[in-house]
Parts: sequence; structure tokens; C-alpha cells
Amino acid sequence: MDTTKWYHLYIDYVVDKGLMQGMGNGMFAPNDDTTRAQFVTVLYRMAGSPQVEHATSFQDVPAGIWYTDAIAWAYANGITKGVTPNHFQPNAPVTREQMFTFFARFAALNGETIEGTGDLTHFTDAASLSAYAVEAVTWAYESGLLVGLSNNTLAPKGTSTRAQVATVLTRYCKIFG
Repeated sequence: MDTTKWYHLYIDYVVDKGLMQGMGNGMFAPNDDTTRAQFVTVLYRMAGSPQVEHATSFQDVPAGIWYTDAIAWAYANGITKGVTPNHFQPNAPVTREQMFTFFARFAALNGETIEGTGDLTHFTDAASLSAYAVEAVTWAYESGLLVGLSNNTLAPKGTSTRAQVATVLTRYCKIFG
């Protein structure tokens, strides 16, 4: 990995903490999209990979796959409700608004108060946030997890790269412990 890139310290942090792993062959793939399964697996690791007692009803989450327990845990703890009641879409890229919604629900699970009462109007695309994500994204911005993209946008429907997830994850750990 190029140690001169902006994301280098963030990736080092999450790998050192065991929260994210490489993609094989010594590669982290910082510019690849993060899947929904990969993201909830990160949160599951942050929670200490607790024992999972129940499977989910998601038809697209088979038993015994590397992400099965993480998704079951996330569902059981209200971190995800799925894309539909019967589908999680584990291989779909996690969008930025989904990522911050999952972070907010994870923070609430850990006793944080999630109140997004601020103003996002200085972001030129704030109106494109999905209704379910407005409070979570506002909270993420107010708490310092979200700084937006360089052109004053949120890109809520955009995908989250592995480097972006590592960056926000590092911020989360430093802000909330």
C-alpha cells in the first residue's frame, strides 16, 4: 500500500485493531466498494463478535457463510432491517447514507443518544437523502463522523469505498471509544 495516500493512517488503524482485513494477497483494495456484508461484519467485530442465537429471515443470507453471523447479529440488534423484510443484499455496495445509518444504530445500541437536529443545507445534495437516513446522517455530521466530500456534497446514494469506511471507522473509534 502506498504510504503517501491520504487513507494510509486510517487503514493502518483499522487493520491494527482487527476491525477490517485485506482482500487477500496482501491487498487492502482501498478504492473498492465496501459491500453491505463487509460493513456489518466490521460492526460485528467492533461488538466483539458475540455469539449469535438466531438466524435471520433474509432469503439471500445463507447459513454458514463468512457474513452469516454478522448479519444475524445486526438484524437482531436493530442495526439493519434489510433492504426489504426478506432481503439483505449482502453483496450490494453499502451506500454512504446506509453506512451512517448503520453507524447511528450501532452507537444507539452502545448507549449513545442519536439526535440529528442540525442543519445539512450547506451540502448541495442534502435534499437527496432518503427519509430513513436524515436523522442518522445529521447525527453523523454533528458528531464529526461525516465531513462530506470535497465539493460540499454528501453523496448519500454513492457507494462507500474501503478507504472511506476505514476513515469513518477510525473517527468513530476515536470519538466514541
